[in-house]
Amino acid sequence: MSDRLLAEVLAQEHRVWAALVAGDAQADMALLSDDFLGVYPDGFAGRADHGAQLAAGPSVAWYDIADPRVVPAGAGHALLAYRARYLRPGQDAPEEMYVASLWRRDAGGWINIFSQDTPAIGVALP
Repeated sequence: MSDRLLAEVLAQEHRVWAALVAGDAQADMALLSDDFLGVYPDGFAGRADHGAQLAAGPSVAWYDIADPRVVPAGAGHALLAYRARYLRPGQDAPEEMYVASLWRRDAGGWINIFSQDTPAIGVALP
């Protein structure tokens, strides 16, 4: 079950990243719930904020997902966690972060309801 669940949810997460690479705000927001909450190094963001980052085009040139794992989080919910390596357009050095993304299975498929990005800076926190 967990291999299948991981494959299903990871495929949706790749769709989010593909929208960022394509600069496709509609595709991005179609994967997020109306009450989506993002927790990022610069603060909280909703669904519209997440889509707005693509107003000037792609926010990611390329990406790679490593070490994905899934945790069932109650009926019809799954928490996907992984390390992302990506390059922003116009930048020379890739960045890394850890991502926790909570997905809910609705009648139409999986929808992202929460995401938290933590920069991989190699510093232990208290």
